[in-house]
Amino acid sequence: MTYDAIIIGGGAAGLFCAIEAGKRGRRTLVIEHNQQVGRKILISGGGRCNFTNLDTTPENFISENPHFCKSALARFTPADFIRLVRKYRIDYYEKKLGQLFCRDNSRQIVDMLLAECSRAGVEIKVGCKVDAMSSDNRFRLDTTLGQLEAENVVIATGGLSYPKIGATGFGYKIADQFGIERTKTRPSLVALVANVPGGHSKLAGISVDAIAACGKNSFRENILFTHRGLSGPAILQISNYWKSGDSVSIDLLPETGVRELLEANRDRTQKTAANFISEFLPQRFVEHLAGSSFPNKPLNKLNDAEIDRIAKA
Repeated sequence: MTYDAIIIGGGAAGLFCAIEAGKRGRRTLVIEHNQQVGRKILISGGGRCNFTNLDTTPENFISENPHFCKSALARFTPADFIRLVRKYRIDYYEKKLGQLFCRDNSRQIVDMLLAECSRAGVEIKVGCKVDAMSSDNRFRLDTTLGQLEAENVVIATGGLSYPKIGATGFGYKIADQFGIERTKTRPSLVALVANVPGGHSKLAGISVDAIAACGKNSFRENILFTHRGLSGPAILQISNYWKSGDSVSIDLLPETGVRELLEANRDRTQKTAANFISEFLPQRFVEHLAGSSFPNKPLNKLNDAEIDRIAKA
């Protein structure tokens, strides 16, 4: 079978690429080695698909070529995708910080992309693995469903991030075969393993709005204490910048100085420091933090040295 374009990979990028090629009159085929397309879409956003962000700008992307992001976002904006979502009457909501989620489930986004593929005349083959690929005047693909040819081939297989849903090193293998330079891989958008004083189990499951910082970069959103360390949106973001040997600092009370907060309320409350701080942080977390760090006496009885010790806890 011969096509104008073959897209290898049936994820969000592959399907959208195929839609645009089909709209331009190209005979287009998407091949996906899984038994269904859009598997990562289905699990994204906890099954509700965080499909775009109202505040998306080129500065939000880490790229070897920042000008690509400027060009891509100028040609197709978050507002353009929102219009497409509305066209298919998919109800959505803003969770926070401009993040848009489906009110129902992620399947709606996959169905929308499949409908757009159908409208554009795009063919899709699932359960199709590429065994070999070569090129002379055209690209030739030997697959489990037979030999395919195309004038253009797009590798949209994604990276190595999620083997459980079928991620492989196929794209890297093809890049090496055709002499295409690729960026060295390293862990990114990952949780951090950390030693938590007193153990992880007592804090596991606690979520706190905080600022995670590494070097000049910082992100404010939730952090989640786990049985092995730290996770949550702020940690996943800062992990993009962390390298072995770097330190990550966590500000658990953004825009609030603990020492200033305690001193400002020192003569206004009979509460202990632990009870007072529990008004701003989860009680279970404060109880763990207090341990031997917080004197068990009213705030107005604390001296400067004790307040300083609490602020540094």
